[in-house]
Amino acid sequence: MQADITPLIVGVLIFISSLFSLKLGLSVAIIEIVLGVVAGNLGLKTEEWMMFLAGFGGIVLTFLAGAEIDTKLLKEKFKQSFLIGLFSFLTPFAGGFVYAYYAAGWSLSASLIAGIALSETSLAVVYSALVETKLSNTEVGKMLMASTFITNTGTALILSILFVKPTLYTFIFITVSIVVIIAATNFSHHVFDNPKLKNKVIEPEIKYIFLLLLVFIYFANLGEGHAILPAFVLGLLMSKHFTETSGTKVVKNRLRTVAFAIITPMFFIVAGLKVSLSFILPAFGLFAAFFLVKQLSKFMGVYFLAKRYIPNGGIYTTLLMSTGLTFGLIAIVFGLHSGFINDAQYSVLTGVLIASAVIPTFIAQKWFMPVHAEDLVDINNR
Repeated sequence: MQADITPLIVGVLIFISSLFSLKLGLSVAIIEIVLGVVAGNLGLKTEEWMMFLAGFGGIVLTFLAGAEIDTKLLKEKFKQSFLIGLFSFLTPFAGGFVYAYYAAGWSLSASLIAGIALSETSLAVVYSALVETKLSNTEVGKMLMASTFITNTGTALILSILFVKPTLYTFIFITVSIVVIIAATNFSHHVFDNPKLKNKVIEPEIKYIFLLLLVFIYFANLGEGHAILPAFVLGLLMSKHFTETSGTKVVKNRLRTVAFAIITPMFFIVAGLKVSLSFILPAFGLFAAFFLVKQLSKFMGVYFLAKRYIPNGGIYTTLLMSTGLTFGLIAIVFGLHSGFINDAQYSVLTGVLIASAVIPTFIAQKWFMPVHAEDLVDINNR
């Protein structure tokens, strides 16, 4: 029997990404995506276990991002977050659709898929960047994640309204998600505050969270939906459990450690593996045009509002809101499987999402950090 070398290669990529991240001072997510692109175009293929772990990694990241949001701040800054998130969605959706339909000559359905894909902001990339730069617990970071949630809600809703045909299983998925969220929000303290479960090497609290997320994934697949939105809402509503006591804060930190060690790197590496340069290079002009459309339309929609409402991080917010990956990939995978876009269009749009995940994040971290990390004040400790 021939040994499978793929897990070994992936392990090397994950470890090397960490070293490069520390050496270059860049988000490890950027390095993982870039190395994934390189490995994929050198012949590394995704395997079924990688696809599942990558999907689960995206869900875990989304849950953690929701758990980082200060619900009190969200209520106080709802208008500001809503406006930034709304226009972060609207302008690239309109810009992407108009360019694809009138300039690129794509079909109506393909153009709508392009607009939806370009409209999102990657919650996974934003959260990873904020955690690594110690901005996740600042007002800038929490406003950013709240605005990103609004943007992605718009992306998910427009995809569902325009394309997804609801079935009985869709309603089952929605119902189960609501029941799980309500039950977990109200009764999770029986797990987190149970002295028989605390500080055990078998980590029952983390396994409990994973179980809830796996329930979302199963019923989402059954209803042809996606578990990202319920996972984020669950994290958002359970955030109080992670701030009430030092013990539950430790649980969140341990969950983050487990996720960033192996689960979330798989999400970013697999995203890179999906990019086929053989399709992108012949259509490089189209790739560059879509990338510029996304970046310029995001700037038009976000910058002036961010400058007004987040004066200490206007450009930083705009750049991170210009990233794309998670929901955009969901949209174009759906478009490919449904026959709305072809392989070449899929690769071009995927390449644009990967570039938008890497380039704006690199620029934001390198030159537009709102404050130095060592000067940050945790708003939870004010």
